[in-house]
Amino acid sequence: MLTSKLPNVGTTIFTTMSQLAADTGALNLSQGFPDFDGPEALREALTRHVMAGHNQYAPMAGLPALREQVAAKVAGLYGRQVDVASEITITPGATQAIFCAIQAVVRPGDEVIVFDPCYDSYEPSVQLAGGTCIHQQLSLPDFRIDWQRLADAITPRTRMIVLNTPHNPSGALIDGSDLERLAALIRERDIYLLSDEVYEHLVFDGREHASVLRHEELYQRAFVISSFGKTYHVTGWKTGYVVAPASLSSELRKVHQYVSFTGVTPLQWALADFMAAHPEHISELPAFYQAKRDLFCDLLAGSRFRFTRAAGTYFQLADYSAIRPDLDDVAMAEWLTREHGVASIPISVFYQDAPANLRLVRFCFAKREETLRQAAERLCAI
Repeated sequence: MLTSKLPNVGTTIFTTMSQLAADTGALNLSQGFPDFDGPEALREALTRHVMAGHNQYAPMAGLPALREQVAAKVAGLYGRQVDVASEITITPGATQAIFCAIQAVVRPGDEVIVFDPCYDSYEPSVQLAGGTCIHQQLSLPDFRIDWQRLADAITPRTRMIVLNTPHNPSGALIDGSDLERLAALIRERDIYLLSDEVYEHLVFDGREHASVLRHEELYQRAFVISSFGKTYHVTGWKTGYVVAPASLSSELRKVHQYVSFTGVTPLQWALADFMAAHPEHISELPAFYQAKRDLFCDLLAGSRFRFTRAAGTYFQLADYSAIRPDLDDVAMAEWLTREHGVASIPISVFYQDAPANLRLVRFCFAKREETLRQAAERLCAI
């Protein structure tokens, strides 16, 4: 009889809520994807490369032209010179990159520290490597790292710490001082860092993204992961990348080549062309999404939801305790979808053990203006 290697994994809340939104005709502000398309020039480039015959395997580490564009971006934004051949790997999605990085260094009996609330792919990836996740809750209400608790959680078995900034689901950011504290904490230890930076360009109000790529000491033990899908509004393309020192990239590629071998070739060609022709896309992203955040929050100001505007990502948390304090967040998300036609995500699903009094849901504002206006109108009517 088959015994599951992941007995606690079922259908994700993201799939569940998106399906409920579809079944009920609700506006889907749950799962994190835009309801608008990527740039026309990018989509035209894909068509061009498909028709030009760029449809066979790309190199295992990714198309050289795309890796060159990533290297140029990393140099321009973060001041780091990385080797195109040995430090950049293109992957079919950031989630695959996370899986491969964890499999590359985590062994049975190892511990991996994650900060709750956190993205749901981390723990299954650790479990499949034979490791154990040690969950550290971020401090509420600002979702900051509790440095003393982190120090206390580190043991001789700690092999990796997973950092996520800008943070999903809260939108919170770390800063340079946080990186310094982390470096000091792990300096004399054999601990690797997985830095999940898929929302790196979605940082608002003039703040600066504190990438591990800016920190020389931390980078030498880090896998830094990002996402073309998030950056270019094409989440269905499932294309991401990893920047890591040559020694770590080599180990990651040993896993990557037997998980997918490579990513989709014409997608990589199209992204390389678009990045070269339109470098302004990245610099314009913060203002683009900040305008959506501000529109949604301004419209929601007349509601009974309470919130602090997200500092990053395209997610906005909202406290509903003035509306239905009797409902836990899963029940609240279902109630909002069925009764008021707006789908959201409950925050408790991002925790191993959520605080009992948590009354927060997450809305995605990567939507067209009319979608946000309709959603806010329905939410303000509650």
